[in-house]
Amino acid sequence: MEIQSETALRHVATKYPYDNFGEAGLSLRSNAEEVAAELSRELQERLALAGVEVMEARLTHLAYATEIASAMLQRQQAAAILAARQIIVDGAVGMVQAALLRLEQEGILDLDQERKVAMINNLLVAIISERGAQPILNTGSLY
Repeated sequence: MEIQSETALRHVATKYPYDNFGEAGLSLRSNAEEVAAELSRELQERLALAGVEVMEARLTHLAYATEIASAMLQRQQAAAILAARQIIVDGAVGMVQAALLRLEQEGILDLDQERKVAMINNLLVAIISERGAQPILNTGSLY
């Protein structure tokens, strides 16, 4: 029974990646129920000859070699950083659009296309920057 159980476990566990990182398909991490159902079926097939009825089977612990676990952690961290950056950029673009619309509606500024681009650039840098923005005052004309 021990050999058949381990064989079934290895067979099911090697069919799926640990995590699919947003790609299509099942993974051990994201689809625990589906994997557990498949493991139960596989165990039942292998242990039926011994008269064993499998009621439930689940993966409770997955361990990987240190270098693989480290690479997986780096990938998860990179995905989290990218997702956070995307939210920050989306929010900054929305804030810049709202600021320009309000300035135009209230007649505060009437900018030509080149100055509007410069203002958009400055606002985005100030909003997205991880450090406080240091303003530069222009005392002369840009043109």
